[in-house]
Amino acid sequence: MRGFSTLFCKELLRFWKVSFQTLLAPMLTAMLYLLIFSHVLEEHIKVFESVSYTAFLVPGLAMMSVLQNAFANSSSSLIQSKITGNIIFVLLPPLSHWEFFLAYMLAAIVRGLLVGLGVFVVTLWFVTVPVKFPLWMLLFAILGSGILGVMGIIAGIWADKFDQLAAFQNFIIIPLTFLSGVFYSIHSLPQFWQIASHFNPFFYMIDGFRYGFFGISDVAPDVSLAVVAGCFMALSLFTLWLLKIGYKLRY
Repeated sequence: MRGFSTLFCKELLRFWKVSFQTLLAPMLTAMLYLLIFSHVLEEHIKVFESVSYTAFLVPGLAMMSVLQNAFANSSSSLIQSKITGNIIFVLLPPLSHWEFFLAYMLAAIVRGLLVGLGVFVVTLWFVTVPVKFPLWMLLFAILGSGILGVMGIIAGIWADKFDQLAAFQNFIIIPLTFLSGVFYSIHSLPQFWQIASHFNPFFYMIDGFRYGFFGISDVAPDVSLAVVAGCFMALSLFTLWLLKIGYKLRY
């Protein structure tokens, strides 16, 4: 497993060397969201009876940061390696597709969790948020960042240039994230959009993660866990197949 550990450490060092951009910048973005939305809507919106709107926002913003940064880590690493040509130094060693997959996915999870933890710590200056079920919270954070890390691998393999990767993020990742209940409960939506939200896997990640804080959710947490775990398994198997056949990596 020396090849796996070396590639994993390389991926960790890659984002750690530019931590101002990869860790601090997302934390600042989430803090700005919190300041603006809580200031404008705090007195006008009450999602859960016992939870202020500012506190309601914190888990959603933390999980949104986790998901977006997990995707960014694996996708940006692969597309940069493909464009610069140094992907050959990853493909030449006798690394199995499992080692390749685990190294990129786990590094994405680490970055996602670090950003999410940073966002949560920063928001403590503004509002106190209870954590009723920390294991549920951690489980959804790991599975959610794992799913986006795997999606980042798929996007990095598929894309041949940066604008294709940007299209994948702008037309798939960001819309699904913003329409997942980060800033609202789906029960506040019209009936059609409530039904549509249940087809968005990101909704279950956000809702299950929020349950870990408040013990309240729009969907039963075990249902959310089943959906998220199923998505993770399906995407992982598909990605392993792509890596095994060398799709767009071995020409």
